[in-house]
Amino acid sequence: MLKILLQYSSDLKEEAIKSHNSIDLAHSNFLMQIIELLEHTDFLSSQSQRIKEFYLYMTQKYPFLAFTFKGRIKSLIRSEEKFNGYILEYIYDFYKENGRYPSEAEIKNNLNCFRDLIAYRIVLSLPKCHIQNGESREEQELKYLYEIANKLPEFLEEKGFSPQLSDASYEVYTGGLNENNISYYRDYVQIPRPSGYRSLHITFYDNLTRCYTELQLRTKDMDDYAEIGDANHFGYEKSQELNRTRADIIRPGECKYFDEAYERLIKLQELDLSGVDVNMFKAYSNHLINDGCGLFRGRQILPFEHLSRFQNDLIG
Repeated sequence: MLKILLQYSSDLKEEAIKSHNSIDLAHSNFLMQIIELLEHTDFLSSQSQRIKEFYLYMTQKYPFLAFTFKGRIKSLIRSEEKFNGYILEYIYDFYKENGRYPSEAEIKNNLNCFRDLIAYRIVLSLPKCHIQNGESREEQELKYLYEIANKLPEFLEEKGFSPQLSDASYEVYTGGLNENNISYYRDYVQIPRPSGYRSLHITFYDNLTRCYTELQLRTKDMDDYAEIGDANHFGYEKSQELNRTRADIIRPGECKYFDEAYERLIKLQELDLSGVDVNMFKAYSNHLINDGCGLFRGRQILPFEHLSRFQNDLIG
C-alpha cells in the first residue's frame, strides 16, 4: 500500500508542478501525512500509552461497566473520499452563497481541516445484571457516558493533550456536558446526524507528538447502529445522492477543481475492491473484506477491552 501511496503522491506532485495546480500540490502533501503515519509509528507508542492511562482510570472507577478502547489510522480510501468530498462541499457552498467560484487560495485554505487521521473510540455498555428494577438501561448508560466525557479533557490535558474548540454551536443545550466542556465537543448524542448516528466527538492536539487526534465516545447500541446498522449505509447512499445533485448545479467545465474532485470521488465509490491487489488485503466483494493493512477500514491501534467485573457471578 505504501508503494501505491508514494506513486500516487509523486504523480500528483509532478502534475501539479507542471500545471501550477496548488490544490493537487496540497493533495500530494496530505497523502504524505498518511505516509508518515504508516512509516513512522514510534510516536503512537507514546500517545497510546498516555491514552491507555484513561482506560486504566476507567477500570478502577467503573468496574461494573464493560467497555473497549480502540484506535485507528484513517484508511487511504476513506481519506481520499473525505479530501475530495471537502473540495466538492466547499466549492458548492461557496458558489451558492457568493454566485462565483472560489479561488485556488480559498479552496486550499479550506483544506487545512483534517484532524481525525488518528482517532480513538471509547465504547461502553452497562450489563443488564447491574441495572436495578425500574431503571432504564439507556438512561444509565447516558449518565455514565457524559460523566466520562466530562472527565476526559482535564485528564488528558494533564498527559500533554490540549482539547480543541469545536465548530458546534447550540441555541439550547440539554445534554449532559458541563459548561466547561460544551465548547470542546460535538454532541451528536443530543443532536444526531440525519442518519441517526449518535456519538460524542472531541479533538485534541498532542503536544508531545505534535499532531491532532480525535476521540469518540458512545454506547454499545450507538456503536452497533453506526457500524452495522442503518447509519453505516445511509451516509454512503446520501453522499452519492448529494454529490450527483451538486454536479448537476456545478456544470462540467466551469470549475476544474470541482470536476477533478468529483471524478476522483465517483471512481472511488465505484471501486471493485475484489480486484485490488495489495499485500495483507483481500476482498471477495465490497462487503466481504479482510483488511490487514488499513487500505479500506483503517490501520488498527490500541485495542483494549474491559469486561464488567462481577458480571458472571451475578448472572449465575
